[in-house]
Amino acid sequence: MLTAELTARFKDRIRDVPDFPKPGIVFKDITPLLQEPDIFRAAVDHIAARHADSRIDAVVGIESRGFILGAPLAYALGCGFVPVRKPGKLPARTVRQTYTLEYGTDALEIHEDALAPGSRVLIVDDLLATGGTVSATLELVRRLGGDVLEAAFLVELSFLGGRARVAELGLDIYPILTY
Repeated sequence: MLTAELTARFKDRIRDVPDFPKPGIVFKDITPLLQEPDIFRAAVDHIAARHADSRIDAVVGIESRGFILGAPLAYALGCGFVPVRKPGKLPARTVRQTYTLEYGTDALEIHEDALAPGSRVLIVDDLLATGGTVSATLELVRRLGGDVLEAAFLVELSFLGGRARVAELGLDIYPILTY
């Protein structure tokens, strides 16, 4: 469980960047948190402690900030790490999932042999907004026969409705911070 002090320390290291990537958007920048070793370690350790007894087989990290959290989390849990990437970035045969954005579509891919059927999976990313990327990732993992226990995030932007979207898919989420 997070203490009020640790929660405040995390929030102090999330920087708001107005009008990025376009006017009207306030971007939640996690790089100041990542630059401070004790806070970065505390974030990884917190999620790892939550899943210490979950027998996770793989942490699936969503490109690209999910890699930053996912790799040390996989190390801490003693399991494998699986990247989910934008199309054309993975070198072997892949499975692709297209998903809708506010103004168009995008896609994610995973290696077709990345997970054994029945693998216990934790999905990790830096931020939950509308839920599109994590929903697509969930679908990819399920197509490979994986069992997703939870999706963990540093930040949830609750006003964008991502939690409700992924709840409809039967996915539990855990954000460290909620705005």
